[in-house]
Amino acid sequence: MPQLPPEYLDSRTPPDVDVTDRVRPRFQDPTLGVQVPDGAEAVASHALVAIGDSLTHGMSNGAVSDTRLSWPAIVARCLGVNLSVPVYDGPLRGLPFNIEGLLRGLQDEFGDRLDGFELLKLPLTLQKLADANEDYWERGDGSLPPLDVRNENLGIYGWDIRDCLSYTVGLAVARIATSPAHDDLLGAIPSNDSDIAARSVLAGCAPSAAQIDAAEWFGNNGGIGTLIVAHGSNNALRSVVDKQPKWSDTGYETLAGKGRYNVWRPTHFALEYGRLVERIRAINAERIVLATVPHITIAPIANGVNPDRPGQKWRDGSRYFPYYTDPWIAEEDFRPDKHRNITHQQARAIDSAIDQYNATIAEAVRSARSEGRHWFLLDLSGVLDGLAQRRYIDDDEAARRNGWQAYPLPAELADLDTRFFRSDRSGRLSGGLFGLDGVHPTTSGYALLSGAVLDVLKVAGLKPNAVDYADLHRRDTLNTSPPALMSVALSLVTPFLTRLVSR
Repeated sequence: MPQLPPEYLDSRTPPDVDVTDRVRPRFQDPTLGVQVPDGAEAVASHALVAIGDSLTHGMSNGAVSDTRLSWPAIVARCLGVNLSVPVYDGPLRGLPFNIEGLLRGLQDEFGDRLDGFELLKLPLTLQKLADANEDYWERGDGSLPPLDVRNENLGIYGWDIRDCLSYTVGLAVARIATSPAHDDLLGAIPSNDSDIAARSVLAGCAPSAAQIDAAEWFGNNGGIGTLIVAHGSNNALRSVVDKQPKWSDTGYETLAGKGRYNVWRPTHFALEYGRLVERIRAINAERIVLATVPHITIAPIANGVNPDRPGQKWRDGSRYFPYYTDPWIAEEDFRPDKHRNITHQQARAIDSAIDQYNATIAEAVRSARSEGRHWFLLDLSGVLDGLAQRRYIDDDEAARRNGWQAYPLPAELADLDTRFFRSDRSGRLSGGLFGLDGVHPTTSGYALLSGAVLDVLKVAGLKPNAVDYADLHRRDTLNTSPPALMSVALSLVTPFLTRLVSR
């Protein structure tokens, strides 16, 4: 394999990362070309169960709010089956901090424009709204134990593969009890919010149950029709969110040690994912779908900038900008020594590691199918690569040189893209597929992902109804009624955004 020139490489990249400038082709066939004989169709008590992280949980705009709009819930409706989901409320609508809810609250207070006096009052109102949210989850109704129900959407935001295997609901409850809530000066993120989320999702489970145990319970109690597993993003996401890659090392496979790292070496990922696959293989499910890990430099939280040639890549025809910083930093204001950033060398290394993660996931599907198991691959990475606005759609040469394949948008969503969402009194200015946190999809984005999931389930022999993109777009309040004060409030909201995405 030809060695890349030094200017393509970051010296801190571990040796097991196969850094490449090649683009991995999309996995077009969910069966990976391995045919499996049809089996006897059993009637499972639980038609659909989903395991994953924030993408499965349904997080958007910094919070899980209306989980009926998560992709598992949308898929369930298209299949004509029920799906039990956790429920969240609160003054901003959602856990931990709904940025859209905050902007709506500001708009309720000030209308769609601000005069001089209101600009002075804005920080105090923002603090009041944020503090009410914190109080609700720490001391109010949000602090109460959830209803004793078993949720079939088992997505939990912030969780990685080790959490799925080892983080029990008993541990979450104990952490809530032994880490008393405190009033935060910024009043933004409730204390122990991730444990509150875990407790809500795993309600009804035994204290010793982790996320994977909750899924196994459904298999042992009536069986699962379709089990979808979408884990691995949080084994790399924080490297780009934090803008400082910390490659995994000793202790990565433990709850106590993994927090020191934010991107897993491919060999470490393969070991962790292998342990997850062992547990999945023991679950009683008629069909199992494993999802690939998206390239985290596609999400607008990684805002590509070039201080020397604004709008241009580091080299003509490349996928990468010289630097990636927070999306609320204007390119003309960016300074490498002032703003958080990763370099194109670091971005290339992380994307290359994710390609290796996805090879591991694909091999797990291929191996299971070779044994006659009804496993399928959902290439979420390929879907999001096919929507990459600034990487490919806006750069014909990069698209051509890298053999880019567009992912078709349905007509109802055709005016949306993957740029950071911006709006003012005139309406939406950019974006629409990702929410205000720059990481998670909008309702329209989740509708699109649901369509990709259903395409795989059709190959698996199911006959779902089509996604009602028009209806979901109407229910997407961020896009149908964009916050008028976003541009004005963005500089004040930035401390909340930075804290929220850096958790």
